[in-house]
Amino acid sequence: MREVCVIGGNRYFGKRLIARLMAAGDRVTVINRGSSPPPPGTIHLVADRNDENSLEKALGSRTFDVVVDQVCYTPRQAEIARRVFAVRTRRYVMTSTVEVYEYEDSAQLVREDAVNPRTVAVDLELPWDDPEFLDTHYGEGKRQAEAVFAADPGFPYVTVRVAHVLGGDDDFTGRLDHYAERIRAGEAIAVPATNHPATYIHVEEIADFLMWAAGEEFTGPVNAASHGVLTTGELCEALTEHLPGGRTMFQAVFRAVEVGEFSPFSFARSYGMDNARATRLGFSFGKAREWLPHAVTETLGAKVN
Repeated sequence: MREVCVIGGNRYFGKRLIARLMAAGDRVTVINRGSSPPPPGTIHLVADRNDENSLEKALGSRTFDVVVDQVCYTPRQAEIARRVFAVRTRRYVMTSTVEVYEYEDSAQLVREDAVNPRTVAVDLELPWDDPEFLDTHYGEGKRQAEAVFAADPGFPYVTVRVAHVLGGDDDFTGRLDHYAERIRAGEAIAVPATNHPATYIHVEEIADFLMWAAGEEFTGPVNAASHGVLTTGELCEALTEHLPGGRTMFQAVFRAVEVGEFSPFSFARSYGMDNARATRLGFSFGKAREWLPHAVTETLGAKVN
């Protein structure tokens, strides 16, 4: 039985990860602020991860084989976590994001070395506690959080750079709904003049990936994305197939707009992720085009019938 700590993880692929850990016989401790209960069967610790004393007090003398951090968004949070867990775990897995590559623009799929966390500057004085600032600097917050972990050569960290996640009837983002509503209403979908494809991963697959990563021994950044890229058009085509009447009644209409007005899955830059490192390490990804129809059905289901 492993001792596993999950920080956050009460919804979407986090709760799926916890279910997998428990099914494997691991003893799972969930840390959150107490606003929502963790899955039954877990050990629940209430703490504010932004408060080092609160986190230390909640943990007491507990140690873990692995920690999976689902909600590390800023370098300040990473600094606290690194100090608190340095003597409490043999492995630390942080859920990061494809958005760390937001400034890349590559004709080829982007590898992990395109953003080396050891070379990322960290600024703890930025207004990371301001929700609006954090929302508009999501990728930067994750980059700097990765950099904090990477700065300590003795800290056994992994940062999983997660592609755009699709699927599940509990997808809370509303991004697929955005497209479905516009297609049904015949409203234009805003895209950049040159709209690049992106990499995606199914909600069950990223839960599988995090479960796998928790049990491996590699360290550093790793990309998690299904094989193949998807365009905005392909997403909309899958949606029209799902809508009652299908293609005979609905057609997506795209409108090129200026920066800042794009629909959720349209991109002015090309920064789809290369998954070769994870594949070499032993994880077997699915193909995005194969699971996409199922993901659409899961997420929209009764909403469009």
